[in-house]
Amino acid sequence: MVAAARLTDVKKTYRTDHLEVAAVRGISLEIEPAAFMSIAGPSGSGKTTLLNLLGALDTPTSGMIAVGERSTVGLSARELADFRNAHLGFVFQTFNLVPVLTARENVELPLQLQGLADRAERRTRVEAILREVGLGEMMDRRPNELSGGQQQRVAIARALVKGPSLVLADEPTANLDTATAHEIMDLMREMNARAGTTFVFSTHDPLVMDHATRVVHLRDGLVESDERREPGRAH
Repeated sequence: MVAAARLTDVKKTYRTDHLEVAAVRGISLEIEPAAFMSIAGPSGSGKTTLLNLLGALDTPTSGMIAVGERSTVGLSARELADFRNAHLGFVFQTFNLVPVLTARENVELPLQLQGLADRAERRTRVEAILREVGLGEMMDRRPNELSGGQQQRVAIARALVKGPSLVLADEPTANLDTATAHEIMDLMREMNARAGTTFVFSTHDPLVMDHATRVVHLRDGLVESDERREPGRAH
């Protein structure tokens, strides 16, 4: 079985004129298909850097990264952008919705960037995914007309509308109250189970970790522990 993603001795060092910071110091991980996985750790542990490397938003100083059967190391900026458009979905803690666009238009945007020219097909896919995330009656509302939880549902729909093999979420509950955070995590777990989409979260929120079936703890740019668990269990 081909891994959803694989990292082999990945290192990332940031250099300025007078400073060198090793954010990731040699991490090897294999992420199985349909994983619902959390990368956890304190601030400065390297978890956001690792998520950005997995998502081809940054490139490693050394080591190998593959998503599915495709290595992302050595690709040009344009090739990386095309790869992200074709294979990856992103959910951000600040939602990153375009404020002047409706929920429907925000979710449609990745399909346009992907080059899906058939307007009717785009509309069908957008409306279907918005109904799946519980926003069937709110498709024509702009972000400022939606609650934080509703905005995050739009962001999830936008991430999933292309049918990506891997969805990466950076602190997806950071701007949500506890009840809404539970709803959002339950929604993503349901979509993970139904569609087999691989989810990887970067977080320090125990609520997110409690929903995960695998938690990789980082400290100082290295893997401290790698734990398999039953979701929803008290820890």
